[in-house]
Amino acid sequence: MEFLLAMAPPANGQGGGGGMVSTLIMFGAIFAIFYFMIIRPQQKRQKEHKSMLESLQKGDKVVMSGGMHGTVAGLEEKTILVDVGNNVKIKFERSAIASVNKSKEETK
Repeated sequence: MEFLLAMAPPANGQGGGGGMVSTLIMFGAIFAIFYFMIIRPQQKRQKEHKSMLESLQKGDKVVMSGGMHGTVAGLEEKTILVDVGNNVKIKFERSAIASVNKSKEETK
C-alpha cells in the first residue's frame, strides 16, 4: 500500500517529481541484482551442462540425476544407453545426466 502512496503526486501540488525517478532507479537496481546473482549464474550452468552432454562418448562413466551410476554403452541424438552392471542396459534421456567422468583412454 505504501508503494502506491509513494507513486501518487503530493496533495498540495508541489514538487514530487523525484519520487518516480527514485522508484525507477530502485527497480533497475533490483533487476541488476537479480541478473547478476540469479539469472547469469544459471545461464552459465546451463551452458556447461549442454557442452558436457554434447561431449559424451562411449565408455564415459556417468551419474544420472536420480543417483544411478553407469557406463555409456550407446549414443543416440536425444537418448543414451547406459550399462548399469551385469550387462544390464537402460535407455535414458540425455538431460537426465547429472555428471560425467571421462573414460581412462581419453585422459591419458
